Amino acid sequence: MTDTISSTGVRTQNQRLTARALLLGDRLDVAGLERSDVLSTAPLAFRAGQEGFVALFRYGVAVLVGLTPLEEDEVIRGLRQRIQGEFSRHEEETAIIEISPDRDDQIPPGGPIYIKHLSTERLVVIADALSKSAALARDEREAAAVFDLVEPAARHLAEKGRRPPGRREILKHVGHALLVRQRVSGRVAVEEKPDVLWDRPDLERLYARLEDEYELKERATALHRKLEVIGDTAQALTDLIDTERSLRLELIIVLLIVFEIFITFYQMAIGYLGGH
Repeated sequence: MTDTISSTGVRTQNQRLTARALLLGDRLDVAGLERSDVLSTAPLAFRAGQEGFVALFRYGVAVLVGLTPLEEDEVIRGLRQRIQGEFSRHEEETAIIEISPDRDDQIPPGGPIYIKHLSTERLVVIADALSKSAALARDEREAAAVFDLVEPAARHLAEKGRRPPGRREILKHVGHALLVRQRVSGRVAVEEKPDVLWDRPDLERLYARLEDEYELKERATALHRKLEVIGDTAQALTDLIDTERSLRLELIIVLLIVFEIFITFYQMAIGYLGGH
């Protein structure tokens, strides 16, 4: 079959392409990366390498399609100065895309992502799903780690009826919990669909299949529930610390009042005895 080139620059014969979504850091600054061969602005997508495609998401994910390992390394090196809060370990989501004109857009269980034609819009839809899955993977791991930290404190509270010892350690756990909640809430809205679907409603089915394949909604719901539990536990621990501090202050005030009364009576007694 004769090869043809799509608007993405990738060959469109029956073949398989590897798509990799890499979570590079907390944020990715894409300002100023606009170029003449840009394929999409939301997300920013452009050609790379010989026949590749790159999509960049502001929440720290780069999706690389059809690139060789050397070309991938070159793209990542070029982005390094734009990564805010780079992670030492890059979360990764990988998928195989098969271009098959004889098939409709579909994703069989355990199989590749079949697309009828290679187009920028289809690659953007796939990149959006992969990027969200990669971001969710790290959020799930961080939430699980914080959950493991606060769970012993909650168990001690349930069994002993008082907060566990080590106020500083508890505050550290609370800080980790709040940090994860803030990061997850502000990073990526999994429920939002890619902007390209406004212009290409015919790709809604492909995106819905990708959502189901990567369980994006279910994972996001489970993550937010876990974060709610973490937040409630952190709030309960901080409330206990505040209550104990208030009780100590009240006790100190009562002791000061008693001491002042004692001094007053003592002075009165000294004065009375001195007058006689």
